[in-house]
Amino acid sequence: MYMKKVALAFSGGLDTTVCVPILKEEYGYDEVIGVTVDVGQPEEEFEEAYETAEALGLDHYVIDAKDEFAQLCLDSVCANADYQGYPLGTALARPVIANAILDLALEEECDGIAHGCTGKGNDQLRFEAVWRASDLEVIAPVREMGMTREWEIEYAAEKDLPVEGGNEGVWSIDTNLWSRSIEGGNLEDPSYVPPEEIFEWTDEPSGETELIEIEFEAGYPVAIDGEEMDPSELIAFLNEKAGSHGVGRTDMMEDRMLGLKVRENYEHPAATTLLNAHKSLEGLVLTKEERDFKETVDKEWGQKAYEGLIDAPLVGALNAFLEKTQERVTGTVTIKFQGGQAQAVGRDSDYAVYSESAASFNTETVDGIEQADATGVAKYHGFQSRLANQGAKQKAKPELAADGGSEE
Repeated sequence: MYMKKVALAFSGGLDTTVCVPILKEEYGYDEVIGVTVDVGQPEEEFEEAYETAEALGLDHYVIDAKDEFAQLCLDSVCANADYQGYPLGTALARPVIANAILDLALEEECDGIAHGCTGKGNDQLRFEAVWRASDLEVIAPVREMGMTREWEIEYAAEKDLPVEGGNEGVWSIDTNLWSRSIEGGNLEDPSYVPPEEIFEWTDEPSGETELIEIEFEAGYPVAIDGEEMDPSELIAFLNEKAGSHGVGRTDMMEDRMLGLKVRENYEHPAATTLLNAHKSLEGLVLTKEERDFKETVDKEWGQKAYEGLIDAPLVGALNAFLEKTQERVTGTVTIKFQGGQAQAVGRDSDYAVYSESAASFNTETVDGIEQADATGVAKYHGFQSRLANQGAKQKAKPELAADGGSEE
């Protein structure tokens, strides 16, 4: 007898726990397998998933994707990627998670693939953008059945499901190697001032200062203070180091893909530090034309990443430009931590588009060009603007009366 099987993105929380019996009762699946993907979550989240899966009698798989995710995070640094001013974190993790679950679902010869996202958020779109490229049935029970939190709690109690009454804390928190997001509860009120208790990665900013040196090769950070580190290790180190100085807090009103505006709080110490350092080094080694055009490329890359579409053809084309410009983004940047800031205070590169003697006020010439040679340039600079302004003034002059007098 054929048994229908579905792979469920599983966290062990209320939403995904409720989805297990729902997928059997309402969608006709005989077997549900739970899949948790490790992108740097806290250990207690895996413990919750393990315990809940065991209580449900659920086959549970954990896939380690930390290295793949860390590499994508550093790819985002090459693109100076953000969304409405904050470094991308959850958005980068979702395609990595979705691809890992899809690979397992295909390996296990599943008929369907499911998530526990609501119909109001971004994650449903990011997961399904990956999954709908397959022939598997894509299922979203919470969205499709219009579940509310209250209904889920009652259903869990009725079915004696292993959840703590649906009470998962005051805040809704999502954590990965690159960022930590906090929302829900009183934070849904934009006027509410967040308490210090919501922060775990960042200390309250103080007046203490510290300098570190970050080394980049072809756009990627590879060492701190001369010590080489792999991507995951480097990110973890900077999260702790920068976080101890209060670096990387964002409190914002975010526009989601569906048009909803939501209040979000984020912690991203390593991301903030690396983005500041990378931008500083680019300022030293890229030409003005490259920097100006790259702003457009960076914005498009960040937008597609926010949408979870890192595999889109456009992103592939953008990556080709990024790869070319990053060939010269090699050197070191000195970062100063102070008062919740990670400021670039020094940078050095063999590829610098900079000449100290040319820029100095104490030298007369620039590679044989005399200062007086700029006189001709100065005469032409703004010439068209001056002509346009003069024409406008002439047009605006009142015409004199024929007798030379004024009209009464």
